[in-house]
Amino acid sequence: MKQFIRLFLVLLIVSGCGSSKKQLQRGNYDAAIGKAVKKLRKNPGSEDDILILDKSYNVVNEQNIERINFLRLEGNPGSWDEILTLYSWLKNRQTLVRTVLPLKLPTGTINYEYINYDREIVEAKQKAAEYYFAHGKQIMENNTKESYRQAYYEFQKAKEYWGDYENIDDLIAETKYKGMSRVLVTVENKTHLKLSKEFEEDLLAINHQNLNSEWVEYHTRHLDDNIDYDYLSFINLKIIDVSPESIKETDRIEKKEIDDGWQYVLDKNGNVTKDSVGNDIKLKKYKTLTCTVIETVQQKSVHIEGDVEIIQTNPRRLLKKDPIGAETFFEHHSARAIGDIGALSSESRKIVESDPVPFPHDFDMIFQCSEALKLAIRDILYRNRRYIH
Repeated sequence: MKQFIRLFLVLLIVSGCGSSKKQLQRGNYDAAIGKAVKKLRKNPGSEDDILILDKSYNVVNEQNIERINFLRLEGNPGSWDEILTLYSWLKNRQTLVRTVLPLKLPTGTINYEYINYDREIVEAKQKAAEYYFAHGKQIMENNTKESYRQAYYEFQKAKEYWGDYENIDDLIAETKYKGMSRVLVTVENKTHLKLSKEFEEDLLAINHQNLNSEWVEYHTRHLDDNIDYDYLSFINLKIIDVSPESIKETDRIEKKEIDDGWQYVLDKNGNVTKDSVGNDIKLKKYKTLTCTVIETVQQKSVHIEGDVEIIQTNPRRLLKKDPIGAETFFEHHSARAIGDIGALSSESRKIVESDPVPFPHDFDMIFQCSEALKLAIRDILYRNRRYIH
């Protein structure tokens, strides 16, 4: 019914576009009424708008009543929702038009008889609720995910129309639960290493809200033995390769020329030479600093490979398999200097000031690698949501 009410409101909004006469000519009677009422509030004596309102009101009411009579005669219990909508239109339309009554013309006054539609609306609500309730229970008997989901929506409509309808809340909860598809995401360690429980838990620390939908929810823990999962997502870890600890040394010589004062320019006889005005001639003196840098590079890496499988449980079949992988690196530079450290560049000075450090533990690096792996897993699960319904 809400869709029909929204349509009625849309028609009234549309009435603000174009003249009431054009709306009438196009058969947009509610739009014509809305436009005419708006103009009559400003100018109650507008004969054209009074005539347009009168014709539109009578025609559209007649159409609605004819449709109601047909649906009642037809006797289809599924039609009560439409009947309710039509009565609601009649009531809302009457309420709108009464804001400009009476309509006064030179030839007389137009004033419509007030009709109370509340009894019919209540009847239609009750009948619609009865239909949706009975239909929901009927399709539940199909015992499929889709039928439970359809029944859920039927019960929601029944509750909307008749809030305290029998055990409606229990049925809504039951159909929601039985219509839900559940996915269990687990880590399968197929490597040669024994991984900690904390590592697996961290790998599964995925934001479920970005994956869940109205009828699909993801679990990363087996919450209840009574839950039959519809889908399984296996994060298969197949290779964890930890490289050996590598230490490499390289050496280089760095030189730097610096100012070392000045000296006199001597002639061939060893005397100080003079310039044209008799002053002693002096030149800047430079010296070269030299330093040997022995640099140590420590390196270690971890590489993880595997795949993510999405499996339907009934019937059991593989829906999708995607490879995953991640790497993390450790690298540290240190150095020692032999010679004059004044010859070193600023970058080399920083390295010389750094000492060698202990290599990180294998499992610390594996745990660090899980952060990158987690992003890859989340991306695959998100992209493959279309396989789960």
